[in-house]
Amino acid sequence: MTEDLAQQPPITANGFTRQWWKEAVVYQIYPRSFMDSDGDGMGDLNGITSKLDYVKGLGVDVIWLSPHFDSPNADNGYDIRDYEKVMAEFGTMADFDALLAGIKQRGMRLIIDLVVNHSSDEHRWFAESRKSTDNSYRDYYIWRQPGEDGGPPNDWTSFFSQRAWTLDDATGQYYLHLFARKQPDLNWENPEVREEVWQLMRFWLDKGVDGFRIDVIPLISKDQSFPNMPEDYRGKPSYYYANGPRMHEYIQEMNAKVLSHYDVMTVGEAVGTTLEQTALLVDERRNELNMVFQFDIVQLDRDSQGQWRDWDLPELKAIFSRHAAGLDAHSWSTVYVNNHDTPRSVSRYGDDDPAWRVRSAKVLQTMLLTQRGTPFIYQGEELGMTNFTFERVAQFDDIAVRNGWAAQLEAGRNDETSFVANLNKTSRDHSRTPMQWTDGPEAGFTTGTPWLAVNPNADEINAAAALADPQSIYHYVQALTALRHEYPALIYGDYADLAADDFRLFVYTRTLGDQTILVALNFSRKNADFALPGGRGESLLASVETPEQVGPVLTLAGWSAHIIRV
Repeated sequence: MTEDLAQQPPITANGFTRQWWKEAVVYQIYPRSFMDSDGDGMGDLNGITSKLDYVKGLGVDVIWLSPHFDSPNADNGYDIRDYEKVMAEFGTMADFDALLAGIKQRGMRLIIDLVVNHSSDEHRWFAESRKSTDNSYRDYYIWRQPGEDGGPPNDWTSFFSQRAWTLDDATGQYYLHLFARKQPDLNWENPEVREEVWQLMRFWLDKGVDGFRIDVIPLISKDQSFPNMPEDYRGKPSYYYANGPRMHEYIQEMNAKVLSHYDVMTVGEAVGTTLEQTALLVDERRNELNMVFQFDIVQLDRDSQGQWRDWDLPELKAIFSRHAAGLDAHSWSTVYVNNHDTPRSVSRYGDDDPAWRVRSAKVLQTMLLTQRGTPFIYQGEELGMTNFTFERVAQFDDIAVRNGWAAQLEAGRNDETSFVANLNKTSRDHSRTPMQWTDGPEAGFTTGTPWLAVNPNADEINAAAALADPQSIYHYVQALTALRHEYPALIYGDYADLAADDFRLFVYTRTLGDQTILVALNFSRKNADFALPGGRGESLLASVETPEQVGPVLTLAGWSAHIIRV
């Protein structure tokens, strides 16, 4: 018999404190690509509201809404002009309120992006800050005199292929921007800035949102001496910029002033953060964040220069084992293989050949929803949406691509074919193509011209087809979320990898008290056998048809998954 989580004690058998956000499944929505309700080619809040039953049908508990704030869109909303206003392209505050009400009516919760390492250069704070050196908002941002050679104060580079400093002619000083020039970094050393952040957080929490995904949170504290970057960090600047001297102080202040006064879920984007540093952010005794997004899995197929590289299954498995060993019962983690900043998971970790796409997508979703940590599904993963095949730089929207190509040309490297070939493996625009709702014009996303091209395979891969097919990925994800909610071991259970060195099979157990569940995944096209511990088990869910009782040898078909109680 399975057990009802609602009847479980507050502390699990292996020492975890039960929390709703640990037991939740999250669905991420990238608003401009989800659903367009007014025909302007860009997704909007009313479009999301119209599809809430579709999202709820997956069995998810929380929606994460990527930035919806007023923005000039230098970086698709991650450059915020007004934190208390909705982006005009997405609708109005009344539309946001209707969306939030619709989410609550369906028994789900909403977390939103909190982007406060930087703002837009069109924010009123920066407009004032740049007017003069004695403006009352001057210290809201990071300004420095030119270096000894008259150039930037140091040699820092931005994440978007530029210098991290821009000279402002009005005052002859440089301002810092670790991202685009239109994204100046806020000065967290200034307590007035922190109070502004606490107030905007309260504004949204008082509206009823249930927490925040906090963008690049490890970057908020800077070494105030602003030295040049050490040679060891060339090519990996995030590890130098992150975890500054006052970061934990600031996050603990955020918790004390705001978060501790609400029942919220917080997840930080832990750029530049090692597993060892992660525990300091999420240990519940430190009163900082609930969990963070670690980058180990989504950097698996990248070399030190961000170029695509081959990887193997034991490398992937080793990441999960390290995290299980590195975080104790006082710390919680996340599980994700796709978001708005990554290529499509089935094209990256699965097999997007038409013959294997559905089967491999089910394997990936099984892995996602049976690991320890709160799972995050990105829009379209439940359909097995794939990477788009780009042919020219002009087809990309991403500022990182545009700036990267400009830097290539400036350096005299104009091989567009090679540049695009790498992007076809690595670009985040793959996950930003519009959601594929139907096989009709523009995949049913818009009646106008979409802001980014629709993937041509929407004729075959779309939500209407998935809903009509009981064997679809969508319906399989439904079954997975139901199983995760039913079995505490799949949430809180201890983790053990049973085939760490196997290049085709990923087999692990989740154990909580007397409940042990084995998950077997075949990451190849060929059948593979695995001897079940104890000889036999009860089949709970399989991605292909199997008997209810299995053993003593489990035969996994190519790209298949099986969840068994042993």
